[in-house]
Amino acid sequence: MKTDTHPKYHSDAIIKCACGNEIKAGSTKEKTEVEICSACHPFFTGKKKVIDTAGRVEKFKVRQKKAGK
Repeated sequence: MKTDTHPKYHSDAIIKCACGNEIKAGSTKEKTEVEICSACHPFFTGKKKVIDTAGRVEKFKVRQKKAGK
């Protein structure tokens, strides 16, 4: 059998979120950065938060007004 075919496993890898939350988990990557996690995601927190980076909500509202006429 071939040796060294699998990547190294880090049992104490750190996952950092943009909100500042850090999660320790097992992974083949030592460090990972994510934009949203269970500590700040609206589904888990119950808080409604609109993440609109390109004005998609406003474009949708304009299209809805045009369709309603």
